[in-house]
Amino acid sequence: MTADTAGFKHSSLGDEIVERINQLGKISETPEHLARVFLTSEHRAAADLILSWMRDAGMQAHLDAIGNVCGRYEGERPGLPCLMLGSHYDTVRDAGKWDGPLGVLTAIACVADLHKRGRRLPFAIEVTGFADEEGVRFASTLLGSRAIAGTFNERVLTSKDAEGISMREALTQFGLDPDHIGAAARAPSELLAYVELHIEQGPVLEAENLPVGVVTAIAGATRLAANITGMAGHAGTVPMLLRRDALTGAAECITTIEELCRTDDGGLVGTVGYIHAMPGATNVIPGQVAFTIDLRAPTDVHRKRAVTDIVRNIDAVAKRRNLVLKVDVTHENRTVPCAPWLKAQVADAVAAEGYRVFELPSGAGHDGMAMIDIADVAMLFVRCRGGISHHPDEHVEVADVETGARVLLRLIENFRPAAKPAKV
Repeated sequence: MTADTAGFKHSSLGDEIVERINQLGKISETPEHLARVFLTSEHRAAADLILSWMRDAGMQAHLDAIGNVCGRYEGERPGLPCLMLGSHYDTVRDAGKWDGPLGVLTAIACVADLHKRGRRLPFAIEVTGFADEEGVRFASTLLGSRAIAGTFNERVLTSKDAEGISMREALTQFGLDPDHIGAAARAPSELLAYVELHIEQGPVLEAENLPVGVVTAIAGATRLAANITGMAGHAGTVPMLLRRDALTGAAECITTIEELCRTDDGGLVGTVGYIHAMPGATNVIPGQVAFTIDLRAPTDVHRKRAVTDIVRNIDAVAKRRNLVLKVDVTHENRTVPCAPWLKAQVADAVAAEGYRVFELPSGAGHDGMAMIDIADVAMLFVRCRGGISHHPDEHVEVADVETGARVLLRLIENFRPAAKPAKV
């Protein structure tokens, strides 16, 4: 342990980070349910507050062309490539306070500690609060990180929110120029790596009795829209054996999906999160049902094989019941492996702080899924109580917040860039 890191070891930043988490958590559409959505007045208020904290930490800070909050702490000389840290500061609706902001605020706290000690490193540090990871308003995720990675799809500018406001209009109302989003893009040569601290959003670390874990990969995801067509009929006059009930067919399909995922030994998870039966009357046999399927796995090969197996099996269910199944892919994200050289440094920092190194995949998506197009990525998970996330009960203990900050600071101070740039 270096003398500088030892000084940090005996200070307590957990309380300060938690206090800021609570301050940010008060910026919401309503006081009853936390919601901080892209390009709203709450988004602006949160951005201004984070910018002030970045400047207090010794960083130059600004809002970029898509609404990301960007802070930079120069290295031993100006203009050096950076180690980028960050996460998102938007939320889902009726959210918890920790998902996203913990990574942003912990990174700021680490930079503030370096600044307090007058410590400059042989590289710059940048902290980015991504504007829209959740995709709540326009149903397009990773907007902020895709803009920085140079992969922003301008076709989404025509997307409209529930009020009929297009993304282009919302950006203009916010004071940003939708025709200059390209200005947010960064060159691969500017980044040495991207590291994100985030709550686990699952129960594994709690089960292992560990405050932190090293992420191996961000699982890819495939989302499917399934439609089953049968024949609507009178609930009292159509005999059971002659029915083409789309809802009971969908029910069997759903249990088939669950069984295939439960018996898989490679980390496959599947979720049917939405179902709608038509015509939706108590005394009418459902003639059509729409439902969604979300499939995730640690590798793309495994996930794609599972998609094929599941579609084949539920199609067999439909045919046996004299139903017609139609399945469309609505979303697909590739698996993002954490770079071995960078993951090893995260693990070294965890071990140096006295904790067992435990590796686990991320089943949830993160901004690293976009950032990998311009930089190698790694993630550090922090334990969350009960594994609860996207819910008001989302919670992280102060001691775990502090542990995450200690590990992240140690990683920063001992960071060694790859011998050759991974992205060109």
